[in-house]
Amino acid sequence: MIRSVIRGVGHYLPDRVVPNEWFESFLDTSDEWIVSRSGIERRHFAAEGQPTSDLAIRAARAALGNAGIEADAIDAVIVATSTPDLTFPATATIVQAGLGMTCGFAFDVQAVCAGFIYALANADSLIKSGQAERVLVIGAETFSRIMNWEDRSTCVLFGDGAGAVVIERAEGDGSNADRGILATDLHSDGRYREILQVSGGVSASRTTGHLMMAGKEVFRHAVEKLAQTTTDVLAKAGLTPAEIDRVVPHQANIRIITRTAQKLGLPMEKVVVTVADHGNTSAASIPLALSVAAARGELRTGDLVVTEAIGGGLAWGAVALRW
Repeated sequence: MIRSVIRGVGHYLPDRVVPNEWFESFLDTSDEWIVSRSGIERRHFAAEGQPTSDLAIRAARAALGNAGIEADAIDAVIVATSTPDLTFPATATIVQAGLGMTCGFAFDVQAVCAGFIYALANADSLIKSGQAERVLVIGAETFSRIMNWEDRSTCVLFGDGAGAVVIERAEGDGSNADRGILATDLHSDGRYREILQVSGGVSASRTTGHLMMAGKEVFRHAVEKLAQTTTDVLAKAGLTPAEIDRVVPHQANIRIITRTAQKLGLPMEKVVVTVADHGNTSAASIPLALSVAAARGELRTGDLVVTEAIGGGLAWGAVALRW
Protein backbone atom coordinates (compact mmCIF):
# COMPACT_ATOMS: atom_id res chain seq x y z
CA MET A 1 0.00 0.00 0.00
CA ILE A 2 1.16 3.52 -0.79
CA ARG A 3 1.69 5.66 2.31
CA SER A 4 2.47 9.37 2.68
CA VAL A 5 5.36 9.66 5.13
CA ILE A 6 6.56 12.85 6.81
CA ARG A 7 10.21 13.23 5.86
CA GLY A 8 10.98 16.70 7.22
CA VAL A 9 9.48 19.47 9.38
CA GLY A 10 10.31 23.13 9.90
CA HIS A 11 8.87 26.38 11.16
CA TYR A 12 9.42 30.12 11.27
CA LEU A 13 8.32 32.75 13.77
CA PRO A 14 8.65 36.50 13.16
CA ASP A 15 11.24 38.34 15.25
CA ARG A 16 8.76 40.51 17.13
CA VAL A 17 7.61 38.86 20.37
CA VAL A 18 4.49 40.41 21.91
CA PRO A 19 3.90 39.62 25.60
CA ASN A 20 0.47 39.89 27.18
CA GLU A 21 1.51 43.06 28.97
CA TRP A 22 1.62 44.88 25.63
CA PHE A 23 -2.19 44.87 25.48
CA GLU A 24 -2.55 46.50 28.90
CA SER A 25 -1.62 49.92 27.49
CA PHE A 26 -4.76 50.17 25.33
CA LEU A 27 -7.20 47.48 26.51
CA ASP A 28 -8.99 46.72 29.76
CA THR A 29 -7.12 43.45 30.21
CA SER A 30 -4.15 41.95 32.02
CA ASP A 31 -1.61 39.17 31.70
CA GLU A 32 -3.47 37.23 34.40
CA TRP A 33 -6.81 37.57 32.58
CA ILE A 34 -5.37 36.38 29.26
CA VAL A 35 -3.44 33.45 30.73
CA SER A 36 -6.37 32.26 32.83
CA ARG A 37 -8.74 32.18 29.85
CA SER A 38 -6.44 30.99 27.08
CA GLY A 39 -3.09 29.81 28.42
CA ILE A 40 -1.37 32.30 26.10
CA GLU A 41 1.59 34.25 27.47
CA ARG A 42 3.11 35.67 24.29
CA ARG A 43 2.83 35.57 20.52
CA HIS A 44 4.79 36.75 17.47
CA PHE A 45 3.73 39.48 15.03
CA ALA A 46 5.06 39.84 11.51
CA ALA A 47 7.08 42.96 10.73
CA GLU A 48 5.57 45.84 8.78
CA GLY A 49 5.59 44.86 5.12
CA GLN A 50 6.31 41.18 5.86
CA PRO A 51 3.70 39.13 3.97
CA THR A 52 2.44 35.64 4.70
CA SER A 53 4.48 34.24 1.82
CA ASP A 54 7.71 35.35 3.49
CA LEU A 55 6.85 33.37 6.62
CA ALA A 56 5.86 30.38 4.48
CA ILE A 57 9.07 30.43 2.45
CA ARG A 58 11.21 30.50 5.59
CA ALA A 59 9.32 27.60 7.15
CA ALA A 60 9.52 25.68 3.86
CA ARG A 61 13.28 26.12 3.66
CA ALA A 62 13.59 24.81 7.22
CA ALA A 63 11.50 21.74 6.38
CA LEU A 64 13.46 21.06 3.19
CA GLY A 65 16.70 21.34 5.14
CA ASN A 66 15.37 18.96 7.79
CA ALA A 67 14.39 16.50 5.04
CA GLY A 68 17.77 16.87 3.34
CA ILE A 69 16.31 17.61 -0.09
CA GLU A 70 16.27 20.50 -2.56
CA ALA A 71 13.16 22.39 -3.63
CA ASP A 72 13.42 20.94 -7.15
CA ALA A 73 12.62 17.51 -5.69
CA ILE A 74 9.14 18.74 -4.70
CA ASP A 75 6.23 18.02 -7.05
CA ALA A 76 3.56 20.14 -5.37
CA VAL A 77 3.26 22.98 -2.87
CA ILE A 78 0.09 23.43 -0.82
CA VAL A 79 -0.27 26.47 1.41
CA ALA A 80 -3.04 26.55 4.00
CA THR A 81 -3.84 30.16 4.87
CA SER A 82 -6.70 32.56 5.57
CA THR A 83 -4.42 35.59 5.24
CA PRO A 84 -3.01 35.35 1.70
CA ASP A 85 -0.69 37.96 0.25
CA LEU A 86 -3.14 38.82 -2.52
CA THR A 87 -6.63 37.97 -3.70
CA PHE A 88 -4.81 36.08 -6.43
CA PRO A 89 -2.53 34.47 -7.41
CA ALA A 90 -2.38 31.79 -4.76
CA THR A 91 0.20 32.41 -2.05
CA ALA A 92 1.53 28.93 -2.85
CA THR A 93 2.68 30.11 -6.27
CA ILE A 94 4.55 33.00 -4.63
CA VAL A 95 6.19 30.47 -2.32
CA GLN A 96 6.99 28.24 -5.28
CA ALA A 97 8.81 31.10 -6.99
CA GLY A 98 10.51 32.13 -3.76
CA LEU A 99 11.95 28.64 -3.40
CA GLY A 100 13.31 28.78 -6.95
CA MET A 101 10.99 26.05 -8.22
CA THR A 102 10.26 26.10 -11.95
CA CYS A 103 8.35 22.82 -12.09
CA GLY A 104 5.49 21.16 -10.28
CA PHE A 105 2.26 22.87 -9.22
CA ALA A 106 1.06 24.97 -6.30
CA PHE A 107 -2.27 25.96 -4.77
CA ASP A 108 -3.83 27.32 -1.58
CA VAL A 109 -6.33 25.71 0.78
CA GLN A 110 -8.66 27.89 2.87
CA ALA A 111 -10.24 26.16 5.84
CA VAL A 112 -9.10 28.65 8.50
CA CYS A 113 -7.69 26.88 11.58
CA ALA A 114 -8.44 23.47 10.06
CA GLY A 115 -6.55 24.44 6.91
CA PHE A 116 -3.45 22.37 7.56
CA ILE A 117 -5.55 19.24 8.22
CA TYR A 118 -7.36 19.80 4.92
CA ALA A 119 -4.07 20.47 3.10
CA LEU A 120 -2.46 17.34 4.53
CA ALA A 121 -5.44 15.23 3.47
CA ASN A 122 -5.21 16.69 -0.05
CA ALA A 123 -1.48 16.01 -0.19
CA ASP A 124 -2.09 12.41 0.91
CA SER A 125 -4.61 12.00 -1.92
CA LEU A 126 -2.19 13.45 -4.49
CA ILE A 127 0.47 10.98 -3.46
CA LYS A 128 -1.84 7.97 -3.34
CA SER A 129 -3.29 8.83 -6.77
CA GLY A 130 0.18 9.04 -8.30
CA GLN A 131 0.05 12.74 -9.14
CA ALA A 132 2.95 13.57 -6.84
CA GLU A 133 5.88 11.82 -5.19
CA ARG A 134 6.74 14.59 -2.73
CA VAL A 135 4.52 17.41 -1.47
CA LEU A 136 5.47 20.45 0.59
CA VAL A 137 2.55 21.27 2.91
CA ILE A 138 2.67 24.65 4.65
CA GLY A 139 0.45 26.45 7.12
CA ALA A 140 1.18 30.19 7.28
CA GLU A 141 -0.72 33.12 8.74
CA THR A 142 -0.47 36.82 9.55
CA PHE A 143 -3.60 37.12 11.67
CA SER A 144 -2.31 40.34 13.22
CA ARG A 145 -3.51 41.99 9.98
CA ILE A 146 -7.18 41.15 10.60
CA MET A 147 -7.52 41.91 14.30
CA ASN A 148 -9.94 44.41 15.81
CA TRP A 149 -7.64 45.97 18.40
CA GLU A 150 -10.63 47.22 20.40
CA ASP A 151 -12.02 43.71 20.93
CA ARG A 152 -10.18 42.26 23.93
CA SER A 153 -11.96 38.92 23.56
CA THR A 154 -10.24 38.16 20.23
CA CYS A 155 -7.18 40.32 19.57
CA VAL A 156 -5.20 38.87 22.49
CA LEU A 157 -5.57 35.32 21.20
CA PHE A 158 -3.86 35.31 17.82
CA GLY A 159 -0.32 35.40 16.50
CA ASP A 160 1.64 35.06 13.27
CA GLY A 161 3.85 32.20 12.15
CA ALA A 162 4.39 29.36 9.73
CA GLY A 163 5.09 25.65 9.82
CA ALA A 164 5.82 23.17 7.04
CA VAL A 165 6.20 19.46 6.41
CA VAL A 166 7.64 17.51 3.51
CA ILE A 167 5.71 14.32 2.82
CA GLU A 168 6.74 11.68 0.31
CA ARG A 169 5.54 8.42 -1.19
CA ALA A 170 6.56 5.23 0.57
CA GLU A 171 5.48 1.60 0.47
CA GLY A 172 3.70 0.00 3.41
CA ASP A 173 2.17 -3.40 4.05
CA GLY A 174 -1.30 -1.93 4.58
CA SER A 175 -1.41 -2.37 8.35
CA ASN A 176 -1.78 0.38 10.94
CA ALA A 177 1.84 -0.29 11.91
CA ASP A 178 2.96 1.40 8.66
CA ARG A 179 4.78 4.70 8.88
CA GLY A 180 2.91 7.61 7.31
CA ILE A 181 -0.67 8.82 7.13
CA LEU A 182 -3.03 6.05 8.21
CA ALA A 183 -6.38 7.87 7.95
CA THR A 184 -7.95 11.29 7.52
CA ASP A 185 -11.33 12.65 8.63
CA LEU A 186 -12.77 15.93 7.31
CA HIS A 187 -16.02 17.78 8.10
CA SER A 188 -17.69 21.17 7.72
CA ASP A 189 -21.05 22.71 8.56
CA GLY A 190 -21.79 26.12 7.07
CA ARG A 191 -24.77 26.66 9.36
CA TYR A 192 -22.33 27.83 12.01
CA ARG A 193 -20.30 30.21 9.86
CA GLU A 194 -21.41 33.32 11.76
CA ILE A 195 -19.92 32.25 15.12
CA LEU A 196 -16.39 32.56 13.72
CA GLN A 197 -15.83 34.76 10.71
CA VAL A 198 -14.12 37.83 9.28
CA SER A 199 -16.39 40.80 8.57
CA GLY A 200 -15.08 41.55 5.09
CA GLY A 201 -14.30 40.06 1.73
CA VAL A 202 -13.73 40.83 -1.93
CA SER A 203 -17.25 40.04 -3.11
CA ALA A 204 -19.30 40.95 -0.03
CA SER A 205 -17.75 44.25 1.05
CA ARG A 206 -14.54 44.95 -0.88
CA THR A 207 -12.80 45.26 2.50
CA THR A 208 -10.46 43.06 4.49
CA GLY A 209 -12.63 43.16 7.62
CA HIS A 210 -11.88 42.00 11.16
CA LEU A 211 -12.13 38.69 12.93
CA MET A 212 -15.30 38.15 14.98
CA MET A 213 -15.95 35.21 17.27
CA ALA A 214 -18.70 34.01 19.60
CA GLY A 215 -16.28 32.46 22.05
CA LYS A 216 -18.64 30.35 24.17
CA GLU A 217 -20.30 28.81 21.13
CA VAL A 218 -16.97 28.08 19.46
CA PHE A 219 -15.68 26.46 22.66
CA ARG A 220 -18.70 24.17 22.90
CA HIS A 221 -18.46 23.03 19.29
CA ALA A 222 -14.67 22.68 19.47
CA VAL A 223 -14.54 20.21 22.36
CA GLU A 224 -17.39 18.08 21.03
CA LYS A 225 -16.23 17.98 17.43
CA LEU A 226 -12.51 17.56 18.08
CA ALA A 227 -13.09 14.60 20.38
CA GLN A 228 -15.43 13.01 17.84
CA THR A 229 -13.19 13.49 14.81
CA THR A 230 -10.24 12.07 16.75
CA THR A 231 -12.27 8.99 17.67
CA ASP A 232 -13.49 8.64 14.08
CA VAL A 233 -10.09 8.95 12.40
CA LEU A 234 -8.67 6.32 14.75
CA ALA A 235 -11.59 4.00 14.00
CA LYS A 236 -10.86 4.36 10.28
CA ALA A 237 -7.31 3.21 10.99
CA GLY A 238 -8.46 0.37 13.25
CA LEU A 239 -7.05 2.04 16.37
CA THR A 240 -8.33 3.46 19.66
CA PRO A 241 -7.48 6.57 21.71
CA ALA A 242 -5.63 4.37 24.23
CA GLU A 243 -3.05 3.59 21.51
CA ILE A 244 -2.15 7.24 20.86
CA ASP A 245 1.43 8.20 21.68
CA ARG A 246 1.07 11.92 20.92
CA VAL A 247 -1.77 14.31 20.14
CA VAL A 248 -0.74 17.48 18.32
CA PRO A 249 -3.88 19.61 18.54
CA HIS A 250 -4.66 22.98 17.05
CA GLN A 251 -3.19 25.44 19.52
CA ALA A 252 -6.17 27.73 20.05
CA ASN A 253 -6.85 27.71 23.75
CA ILE A 254 -5.45 25.60 26.59
CA ARG A 255 -8.95 25.03 27.97
CA ILE A 256 -10.10 23.50 24.67
CA ILE A 257 -6.95 21.38 24.49
CA THR A 258 -7.34 20.17 28.08
CA ARG A 259 -11.09 19.50 27.87
CA THR A 260 -10.71 17.56 24.60
CA ALA A 261 -7.97 15.39 26.10
CA GLN A 262 -10.19 14.68 29.10
CA LYS A 263 -13.07 13.71 26.83
CA LEU A 264 -10.78 11.25 25.04
CA GLY A 265 -9.40 9.90 28.31
CA LEU A 266 -5.86 11.03 27.47
CA PRO A 267 -3.32 12.34 30.00
CA MET A 268 -1.87 15.76 29.19
CA GLU A 269 1.59 14.14 29.12
CA LYS A 270 0.62 12.81 25.69
CA VAL A 271 -0.47 16.22 24.36
CA VAL A 272 1.92 18.62 22.61
CA VAL A 273 1.27 22.16 23.88
CA THR A 274 2.84 25.30 22.40
CA VAL A 275 -0.02 27.78 22.79
CA ALA A 276 1.68 29.70 25.61
CA ASP A 277 4.49 30.83 23.32
CA HIS A 278 2.71 31.28 19.99
CA GLY A 279 -0.96 31.99 20.60
CA ASN A 280 -3.44 30.85 17.97
CA THR A 281 -1.65 30.86 14.61
CA SER A 282 -4.62 29.33 12.77
CA ALA A 283 -3.49 27.12 9.87
CA ALA A 284 0.13 27.43 10.98
CA SER A 285 -0.66 26.04 14.42
CA ILE A 286 -0.29 22.29 13.86
CA PRO A 287 2.80 22.24 11.59
CA LEU A 288 4.44 24.76 13.91
CA ALA A 289 3.69 22.51 16.89
CA LEU A 290 4.91 19.43 15.00
CA SER A 291 8.21 21.14 14.23
CA VAL A 292 8.69 22.35 17.81
CA ALA A 293 7.78 18.92 19.22
CA ALA A 294 10.21 17.19 16.85
CA ALA A 295 12.99 19.59 17.88
CA ARG A 296 12.23 18.87 21.55
CA GLY A 297 12.50 15.13 20.94
CA GLU A 298 8.83 14.59 21.78
CA LEU A 299 8.12 12.67 18.56
CA ARG A 300 9.85 9.33 18.01
CA THR A 301 9.91 7.07 14.97
CA GLY A 302 6.95 4.73 15.15
CA ASP A 303 4.83 6.95 17.42
CA LEU A 304 1.12 7.04 16.68
CA VAL A 305 0.36 10.74 16.28
CA VAL A 306 -3.06 12.35 15.88
CA THR A 307 -3.52 15.95 14.80
CA GLU A 308 -6.91 17.65 15.01
CA ALA A 309 -8.27 21.15 14.42
CA ILE A 310 -11.45 23.19 14.08
CA GLY A 311 -11.90 26.62 12.54
CA GLY A 312 -14.29 28.96 10.83
CA GLY A 313 -16.80 27.37 8.52
CA LEU A 314 -17.21 25.58 10.79
CA ALA A 315 -14.58 23.24 9.38
CA TRP A 316 -12.86 20.52 11.36
CA GLY A 317 -10.99 17.26 11.00
CA ALA A 318 -8.17 15.00 12.08
CA VAL A 319 -5.25 13.00 10.69
CA ALA A 320 -3.84 9.83 12.20
CA LEU A 321 -0.27 9.04 11.23
CA ARG A 322 2.68 6.90 12.25
CA TRP A 323 5.75 9.12 12.77
